[in-house]
Amino acid sequence: MIGRLSGVLLEKNPPQILLDIQGVAYEVDVPMSTFYNLPATGERVTLFTHLVVREDAHLLYGFGSENERRTFRQLLKVNGIGARIALAVLSGLSVAELAQAITLQEPGRLTKIPGIGKKTAERILLELKDKLGADVTTVVDVHRAPPATSDILHALLSLGYSDKEAASAVKQLPEGVAVGDGIRHALKLLAKA
Repeated sequence: MIGRLSGVLLEKNPPQILLDIQGVAYEVDVPMSTFYNLPATGERVTLFTHLVVREDAHLLYGFGSENERRTFRQLLKVNGIGARIALAVLSGLSVAELAQAITLQEPGRLTKIPGIGKKTAERILLELKDKLGADVTTVVDVHRAPPATSDILHALLSLGYSDKEAASAVKQLPEGVAVGDGIRHALKLLAKA
């Protein structure tokens, strides 16, 4: 299996890139999170990869970090999730945001991703709860989140704030804050940003 590629970036056509490695060009599909962090064409890049072998094709998927690749592989283990949907999930949410959605059991954040319906989102949350949610929660600092935090986050999302803005504001709230006070405090924080 091809585990890592390091070479010169020849082309960028989302979600696919062309990577030249000593005269051999590899077509690699990458999530948008990796795509946005790629250097300019002509520059060197290193990607962690996952090879999918099908009857009609050998497909390479590339990731900017080992954590992204690990998450991609966990998503592939979910019943009904293929490589394209797993790539879409990682394009729509960062690994930390996905871990937070799994830990807080929020299917709404997943259903915003094209190709993910309510049942698929619930299956992802159920099957990855003990694998991804517990694994990455310390990175996201979600383990201290009381139930009120989820309600505050939902309120901010329904007011039109992005996942990133809402999560950032909720992280800054004092521990154990009531929902109403938390929403007011979060709105003040977001107004200053």
